[in-house]
Amino acid sequence: MCNYQGFADEVKRLDRAVAALEPVAGYVGVEPPQGQEWFELLRGKLLPQLDLPPLLVVGIVGGTNIGKSVLFNHLADEVASAVSPLAAGTKHPVCMVHPDAGDETLLGRLFESFELRAWQSADDPLQESPEDLLFWRVGSQMPRRLALLDAPDVDSDVTVNWERARSIRRAADVLVAVLTQQKYNDAAVKQFFRAAVEADKPIVAVFNQCHPTDDREFWPQWLATFCEETGAAPELVYVVPYDRAASEQLRLPFYSVGRDGHDPPEQPTDLRDELASLHFDAIKIRTFRGALARVLDRQRGVGAYLESIRRASGDFSAAAEALSATEMARVAWPTLPAAALVEEIRNWWHAGRGDWSRRIHGFYRVLGRGVTWPVRAAYGAMAGPGEDPLATFQQQEREAVVSAVGRMFDELGRLARVGNDTLRPRLMRLLGGDARTQLIERVEAAHGQLPAVDDDYREFLTTELNAWRESSPRAVRLLQSLDYAWAVARPTITVALVVSSWGLAGGLVGHAGHAASELATEAAITGGIAGGGEAIVSTTSEGMRQAATRLFTRLQSRYAEQRAGWLASWLERELLGDLLADLRRGAEVPESEAFREVQAAVDHITDLQ
Repeated sequence: MCNYQGFADEVKRLDRAVAALEPVAGYVGVEPPQGQEWFELLRGKLLPQLDLPPLLVVGIVGGTNIGKSVLFNHLADEVASAVSPLAAGTKHPVCMVHPDAGDETLLGRLFESFELRAWQSADDPLQESPEDLLFWRVGSQMPRRLALLDAPDVDSDVTVNWERARSIRRAADVLVAVLTQQKYNDAAVKQFFRAAVEADKPIVAVFNQCHPTDDREFWPQWLATFCEETGAAPELVYVVPYDRAASEQLRLPFYSVGRDGHDPPEQPTDLRDELASLHFDAIKIRTFRGALARVLDRQRGVGAYLESIRRASGDFSAAAEALSATEMARVAWPTLPAAALVEEIRNWWHAGRGDWSRRIHGFYRVLGRGVTWPVRAAYGAMAGPGEDPLATFQQQEREAVVSAVGRMFDELGRLARVGNDTLRPRLMRLLGGDARTQLIERVEAAHGQLPAVDDDYREFLTTELNAWRESSPRAVRLLQSLDYAWAVARPTITVALVVSSWGLAGGLVGHAGHAASELATEAAITGGIAGGGEAIVSTTSEGMRQAATRLFTRLQSRYAEQRAGWLASWLERELLGDLLADLRRGAEVPESEAFREVQAAVDHITDLQ
């Protein structure tokens, strides 16, 4: 259990945290908590009372004509409330406070059900008035932290007195239950204190007008009946003898008889001092426990408010997940044609050759392509125009892109139909008019400007191939030896062909042979990498071939990931715009500092109770 000030600070912290959370909650469409019972209790009851000076409010309550005002005057140590032999004499409560608490504005916040009036005479509470008045005054003998209240009868024939007594019950921290032989089992009295027990009000039982000897065996029975009928468990129990002279002179003794009433009434005690010495912090926190229980309630209090924010944020999270451009771009992406990938591998290998080898291979590569052009052209004329694998790939890729855009529009439409009132207008703005057609046209145009292989992918490919070269030294040495041997052989073969004085046809065939041989060598190189090592199967281990296969698979997979990444970025930029950022921001509200601060304050207050 913490001290009262620490408890008050935590409740104030909760209020500040709720205020900070309001605009964050509004972002996901949750209405401010104003008007909800828990919020009104927090702002209208707990905070005002916690801002007051630390007073323990003790209400003197009980049935008709049992001497409540007499006991009140004894505790106040002066005649502040008139004593009348008539029933229902006190019609308005009287409050006595220490001079430090003599501020009518502050007391007005504490007793908000009443209209405060400055006390003029002991007869003030006897006056008839339809208004709910409370007369207050400073008592020179009052302990600093104690405020005493003399209340109207709880069983009066005057209905308004009941309501005023109930208001005192709500405002009091401790209730002094004044009981007598005639009133300890009265139905109205029991009903009043039953409600006090339900509100967890500490009770001090005082049996008034007793005979210390003749009634000694009876007041424990009266107490047991009272407790059984009301559920009360008094903190203190006293008996006060009937003595009219002592009553008028404020000399009545108060005897403590133990919590069960069985202790002998030996020496009188000072009830006022004992009330002032009650565990102030524990009682004040207990006073607020009922209101706090409703504030912290998970079903109807701040817990429900937090849960409504979580649900609304969950809608944003679900929408963000459903509209994730990255997920939408996960289409059945076509595979980059092997020829295009092999060409990139060739270029990488060629860049890694030595200067002499690179010049030889470069020269004969260009020469071979030029010389074999008539042969390729003739073959093309006979076979007819062939299908361009790269063009086919780009068409397939374009269809995949259009399909992804169509799916995203379909999902936007679904969310617009089932989404909450906060999401719906955001989504509908994207779906108006011919937005779908326009977006498809724009994405097709953007895709048309996209190179088959861009610099980012080439950088990745170079990194992967360099890593493969480092991890496969045997295969690389073999390929390099084949490459070097063919570079040495190329000039010799060319000279032999010239000296043999072949004719034109022979020359074409010879140069075609050059091209075929050059392609065979590069096929060995690229096949050794991209083909899983099949071109060098006789000289490499099974592990090397598997490593090469995995490399080629990674190169293809990364290409698909990169293209999907391009589409995702384009969709976020061109279609979703700020919507996805809004959805993600809404999804993160339960992780926000404001939300966590409210939850932390709730948890801390719960632990303190």
